[in-house]
Amino acid sequence: MTIDFSPSARSTLGIEWELALVDTDTGDLRQVAQTVLDAVAPADGSQHPTIRQELLLNTVEIVSGVCRTVPEAMADLARSTALVREVADPLRVELMCAGTHPFGHWGSQKVTDKERYATLIDRTQWWGRQMLIYGVHVHVGIESREKVLPILGALLSYYPHLLSLSASSPFWDGRDTGYASNRALLFQQLPTAGLPFTTVRTWADLEHYVDDMLLTGVIDDFDEVRWDLRPSPKFGTLEMRICDGISNALELSAVAALTHCLVEKFSRMIDAGEPLPQMPAWFLAENKWRSARYGMEAIIILDEAGNEELVTDALEAVLADLAPIAADLGCEVALDGVREIIRTGGSAARQRMIAAASAPGDLAPVVGHLVREFHAGRPLDPA
Repeated sequence: MTIDFSPSARSTLGIEWELALVDTDTGDLRQVAQTVLDAVAPADGSQHPTIRQELLLNTVEIVSGVCRTVPEAMADLARSTALVREVADPLRVELMCAGTHPFGHWGSQKVTDKERYATLIDRTQWWGRQMLIYGVHVHVGIESREKVLPILGALLSYYPHLLSLSASSPFWDGRDTGYASNRALLFQQLPTAGLPFTTVRTWADLEHYVDDMLLTGVIDDFDEVRWDLRPSPKFGTLEMRICDGISNALELSAVAALTHCLVEKFSRMIDAGEPLPQMPAWFLAENKWRSARYGMEAIIILDEAGNEELVTDALEAVLADLAPIAADLGCEVALDGVREIIRTGGSAARQRMIAAASAPGDLAPVVGHLVREFHAGRPLDPA
């Protein structure tokens, strides 16, 4: 089959932020997404352009428009968030974001009444019902179809940097999993989810893969390719889907800026005829596991030679390398937020500190802390 790619203006940006709706008093999840969506819907009854439904009725997704800079995209998200809060506050509902809800039980959640969601649950059964997870997606515009998959391959080398920075799902169904990102390993249980195939190197390879998936009934359309990093042909972007849900604006803008700068860096390398970084599939899989397991304490594999380094040290080198590109893209302040994540140890560590200071088995204070970070727009000291 032929997959048309609609080129975008180079290094334009869009951000998608999945938010949990939690009870102000208990911290538990509330199934009121449809109430929120109905209240913000345009007069013609269509879906709000920047506030959208998701799989579960405890979730809304807010999205930016097509933006030139990270600060512009964050301002878009702030406007949408304020609109959601106008509806949520009278319901005594707070907004929260993390890779998972610390104690919410997956079996108690209601699925949005939409055919594609019903089809997903019917096919995936137990694993599909487990998808009580939240993520962040960052789209970066690509001006040429021929650049998309080479940049995707290069960005995979930075998978552990992005996942470690965002890892925020240490708890699942009220238990500490021992992982910094349980979401990353849970989500890959769905068909077509997880790491993209490193054998898909050209657009023709992608078309062959999608054709095979359609032929055998694995998918019904391209949107069901749920790779952690994937092309988005209709938007003309590369879509980064690696990250856990992020609790606050500072950390979200930092991860978005890092993604933005890396894609532009690789685009410039292609223009200059320089070789892009590559890593074998087995190192990519190991890096995903290490960053999911250890978060900001992960020792990651840096290159195809197998060199290793603590992710925080590796990030400092990346920030220095990307500084000129960040200046060109207008996201120097946002990118510097990576250092704040390093300083505070990441969301998974902060959540565990709150849990350790609370009564055994009581994770409501963890939810309270995540809600406070959402309000503050930055990571907060658990002490």
